[in-house]
Amino acid sequence: MKIYRFLSEDDSSKFCHKVTEALSKGWELYGNPTYAHDATVGVMRCGQAVVKEVAGEYSPEMKLGAQ
Repeated sequence: MKIYRFLSEDDSSKFCHKVTEALSKGWELYGNPTYAHDATVGVMRCGQAVVKEVAGEYSPEMKLGAQ
């Protein structure tokens, strides 16, 4: 089964570390990254979808970040 996560963070090295950590755990980039202004707090935010193939069947109770 393929699982999906969307990683987001302020435009900083913290975002890059979050994506790098996911890649080191076997996640793969899915699509293009996104970049948008968050007017609520006045910062730019980044996002990146990642996918990973895992054993088992889908359940809404799955902790996707723990995979």
